[in-house]
Amino acid sequence: MTGPELLLDAGIRLWVVLPIVLITFLVGLSRHYVGLLLQSGSRPELAALGDSQVIVRSRILREHGKYIPRKSFMMRKHFFNDAESGFFKKTKRKVVPKNPMTDPSMLMEMMKGNLTNVIPTILIGGWINWVFSGFVTTKVPFPLTLRFKPMLQRGIELVSLDPSWVSSASWYFLNVFGLRSMYSLILGRDHAADQTRLLHDQMTGAAMSLPPDTNKAFKVEWEALEVVDHHWALECVEEELMAEDLKLEAYDSEGQTQCVI
Repeated sequence: MTGPELLLDAGIRLWVVLPIVLITFLVGLSRHYVGLLLQSGSRPELAALGDSQVIVRSRILREHGKYIPRKSFMMRKHFFNDAESGFFKKTKRKVVPKNPMTDPSMLMEMMKGNLTNVIPTILIGGWINWVFSGFVTTKVPFPLTLRFKPMLQRGIELVSLDPSWVSSASWYFLNVFGLRSMYSLILGRDHAADQTRLLHDQMTGAAMSLPPDTNKAFKVEWEALEVVDHHWALECVEEELMAEDLKLEAYDSEGQTQCVI
């Protein structure tokens, strides 16, 4: 169902649309820098860092071992997967799981996450819904069905209004989840302003997740490397280069222009 066509006042763009975008963007920047100030200075343990690097080296060997000779590949594979002296076989780490309900550091991290994520979102969203209540801000450039009305027209209860129109409250939430590329461009890849990542971590319980089992990770990597067989990708590279040279010479002898790389 298509309602009557609306003509928006130009002042809505200046006093509603742009302020909501600016407020959302500044709140994201503030969240990022406040998160940096509240970030704990804990450093990873040396043993855990070394174990992660060993797993990365084994993964690189599995994926790119075809570019080294077979002898070099087998030497590296023997270092990792030998039945008696292999790293993944002889190395055993003691894993002590932490209880998030009794660990003060984990509880503090949860409180910091709520302080920089949940509380500002509720306060700013409620303030914008109160100040800019009832405004129609913009319209999406394609038709939508009636199922999109609760998502795009929050705060406006008009049955005859076209579902393509966006209310001020919905415009705020669209900006919250739509400014990720702008944050990545200004703040870098790993930033604390990404609302979607923070909400996903809280919904999935990532803040309360237990540390990974290093011994299990070693076993998985050992099994993955054990089934890998070496196939040298550069075995016939000399013949292929000679064939390419013969083709270039044939092209040049026929009077054609030879490509210069």
